Amino acid sequence: MINVVLCDDHALVRRGLRLTLSEAVDIKVTGEAGSYSELREVLRSAPCDVLLLDLSLPGRGGMEVLSTLSETDSKVRTLIVSMHPEDQYAIRCLKAGAQGYVGKSGDPQEIVTAARTVAQGRKYVTPEMAQMLAESVSRPISEMTHEALSERELQTLIKIASGKRLSEIANELMLSPKTVSVYRSRVMDKLQLPSNAALTTYAIRNNLV
Repeated sequence: MINVVLCDDHALVRRGLRLTLSEAVDIKVTGEAGSYSELREVLRSAPCDVLLLDLSLPGRGGMEVLSTLSETDSKVRTLIVSMHPEDQYAIRCLKAGAQGYVGKSGDPQEIVTAARTVAQGRKYVTPEMAQMLAESVSRPISEMTHEALSERELQTLIKIASGKRLSEIANELMLSPKTVSVYRSRVMDKLQLPSNAALTTYAIRNNLV
């Protein structure tokens, strides 16, 4: 039996994942969490072979959770289930320690297949992701400047490009407006862009929103 824990801040999404996985006789959902703090508590008591993790969590985001799990030598295998574009996030997640990446808009059966693959200790990649990995090997120097951004900086860029105000971003990320302003300044400096409008244009051009 494959023990699975779900971590997504939307209860409806968790319910959908639970229903999808319940159709597989070899998979059992042993716990749910809506944030990293909840996830820590769940993992203390619930058996977990595979963690289905969303990237957009309140407070500590999915990429930070991946880093934390890697630093603690956790035996849990992580499968990212996200709404973010695969071409922008999949390789980044694999490099951070994820064992696979599945889009929320894909075939629900793919999540079952991916969970089984990851539970066996193998990476789960779609044909599109396999092509991206092959191209990244032949292109060692990234052409995308935003790949140098930290997770928080990338989150800030995406939220600004989505029309969020700094106060809204601060609330969603559970940070102070001053801290978010610092991240915004760092993003503008690294991307060499002068305004929110320029950040938005960059994000749209690179399919980040």
